[in-house]
Amino acid sequence: MASLKHAQRLIVGLLAIVAGAAVASAQTAKSNTPTLNETRETNMRAYVELLRSDLRTQKTAIIAEMMALSEDEDAKFWPIYREYESQLAKINDDRIKGIKEYADNFDKITDELADRLLRAALSLEERRNALKLDLYNKMKTALSAKTAARLIQVENQILLLLDLQIASSLPIVQ
Repeated sequence: MASLKHAQRLIVGLLAIVAGAAVASAQTAKSNTPTLNETRETNMRAYVELLRSDLRTQKTAIIAEMMALSEDEDAKFWPIYREYESQLAKINDDRIKGIKEYADNFDKITDELADRLLRAALSLEERRNALKLDLYNKMKTALSAKTAARLIQVENQILLLLDLQIASSLPIVQ
């Protein structure tokens, strides 16, 4: 139970870091009254930071805490998880490209561009879900279904926090 409480505090801490980055970005934007292009560039840097930054360290700490693995399990777990993270980084790179294209074209979105960008975003979600399913299957084989399910639950919570932060920062198509 103490382990669960500690992990919950870590997740709340992760959310605070994510929210703090957004507030700092917004405060900088207000104080300097940047141009639209400067705001887009600031947002892009924030998205990249969210997807690639030291949040991974926090994420690793949360996962290590929540998984509570034995030494033997730990040796099987981390190589599989690192491979997953490597593949997830590729998906995130593609996501960043899509967000950048959206930001660069926000004020001139056509029906065709909106359709293409949305389909690309949905395709990225499919790829990420397929990757999580692959992670689950590998972990289930190496450890157990229960352990693999716990990992996917924690992973989903963390990814949802990051997704919420990014989505709440993007303007709605007009």
